[in-house]
Amino acid sequence: MEKTIFEQMGGTYRREGDYLIPNLTLPDTGDNQIGKYGRMRRRYLKEHRRILYTNLLTSGNLRCHLAEIDQTCNERMESIVSAMAKQEGVTEALKAADQMEWVRRMNSIRNRAEEIVLTELVYS
Repeated sequence: MEKTIFEQMGGTYRREGDYLIPNLTLPDTGDNQIGKYGRMRRRYLKEHRRILYTNLLTSGNLRCHLAEIDQTCNERMESIVSAMAKQEGVTEALKAADQMEWVRRMNSIRNRAEEIVLTELVYS
């Protein structure tokens, strides 16, 4: 009997009753933790970029892609927040003098930084 393309590529089958079932396994993706931005990216890909989502899923690279996006977003957030805080004069001295003003300004900075990160990395 002639080998199938699956067998020619090194695939094997197992017999379940009268059927031959291919022995398929998922690649080991390691222990990649997916945080807030990775979950947001997955939802965006699933709803708006279905072909890319399916390609990443079937190739086994989706989890790595999402972990990379999440890590990149977190690093970018830290750098943007610290740069904006320095530029706008939000310091520890302000925190000691007027805590509520410091919280208001930091929340504003974080919100603006998150909008930048979402636009640049998650929804692109």
